[in-house]
Amino acid sequence: MTDRPLLGLGTLDRLPAASRPLIDPAKTEVGVLHLGLGVFHRAHQVVYTEEAMAATGETRWGICAAGMRSRATVDAVAAQDGLFSVLARDGGPAPVELRVYGALRETRFGAEVADRLADPRITVVTLTVTEKGYLPGSDAIAWLVAGLERRAAAGAGPVTVLSCDNIPHNGRVLADAVLAAAGHLRGWIEENVAFPSSMVDRMVPYARPEDLEQVAAALGVTDRAAVATEPFRQWVIEDRFAAGRPAWEKAGALLVPDVAPYELMKLRLLNGGHSLIAYLGLLHGCETIAEAVSRDDIAAAVRALMDEDVTPTLPVPEGFDLAAYKHTLMQRFANPALRHQTLKVAEDGSLKLPVRLVPVLRERLAAGATPTHAALAIAAWMRWVSLAPRLDDPLADKLRAAAATATNPRSLVDALLPLIAPDAPPEATDLITDRLATLW
Repeated sequence: MTDRPLLGLGTLDRLPAASRPLIDPAKTEVGVLHLGLGVFHRAHQVVYTEEAMAATGETRWGICAAGMRSRATVDAVAAQDGLFSVLARDGGPAPVELRVYGALRETRFGAEVADRLADPRITVVTLTVTEKGYLPGSDAIAWLVAGLERRAAAGAGPVTVLSCDNIPHNGRVLADAVLAAAGHLRGWIEENVAFPSSMVDRMVPYARPEDLEQVAAALGVTDRAAVATEPFRQWVIEDRFAAGRPAWEKAGALLVPDVAPYELMKLRLLNGGHSLIAYLGLLHGCETIAEAVSRDDIAAAVRALMDEDVTPTLPVPEGFDLAAYKHTLMQRFANPALRHQTLKVAEDGSLKLPVRLVPVLRERLAAGATPTHAALAIAAWMRWVSLAPRLDDPLADKLRAAAATATNPRSLVDALLPLIAPDAPPEATDLITDRLATLW
């Protein structure tokens, strides 16, 4: 890699005009606190927030973001004065967009986030802490409660805490987790904190060395915190806030009374489709989602999952073009520029499948249908659990122990299905066993 200066406030004037931030970072104050400084936050909420500030001229919605697991990420962003670039590609030879963003103005790590919440200028907290972050005893919930306690003590006023994770009714789930850990603070939280739900969508795999080199060559500076993503993005937010917020609707976010129909479509079509592609792809030795969906058999299975199993379970909002949405999903899955790792998508299957595909299986069986491809996705997960050299899953030890006792498809289903669907009807066991037999 050619030796180039590091991206930062002092090197902004070196950037091509079209790639510079939409706002002046030096004149932007902090009004949003974020937990989970990962690639998704940088390619999603930061982009929406900066575009909202640029559209309205408000400068008080800069972000203070806290890393939850990796100090290296925090250090990399901090070394660049909070600046980083977003590289959006659709598989063509040239980027669709390459821009440096400046809305992220401060960084913290871990428990350091709690003190920052006492600032009355911060009126919104957002979270991208993955499904594991909502489990009892998680650091994210503990740090959030500690921050709310400091806020109450400081008399800093109401605040909105907005989940941006792939969990159904994530606002309610977050509220329940926080209130369960709140102790004596519960009454103050119930009166001063709003927990709206939201649905977020953008595929953001980790940037590769070649991505970073492409960014550096185009910008003329080194960006160690760059993110690579797709052009598509979506954010649907329940319009229920306790205090001020950025005008995210000016950046294309949709503010609605009820997020549930949108999150159900996304969870079951995109995330459910992702799981099916990932597990079938891993069983066929495919490294990426695009490579897996390039196989005719896997592509056909995903389309059948969406059309035959998932679509009948969806309450589609009026005016929403579901056919176009599913067509767009197939194009996004096939985007070779993303190189979305099947192994990464396969993580935490015991948490993901119960919200993505087990409900589809249950609802279609109750309707007298045969959800073959929802069952296939669960069967593929089971086969992967039995074969994987390592599992990244909170139930990894239980899954391995259960799978070790299985000698045939039926015994593997009997061992694993209770861990993700303890109340599954007998028909589900039979259908998954049948699908697993084809993968054995």
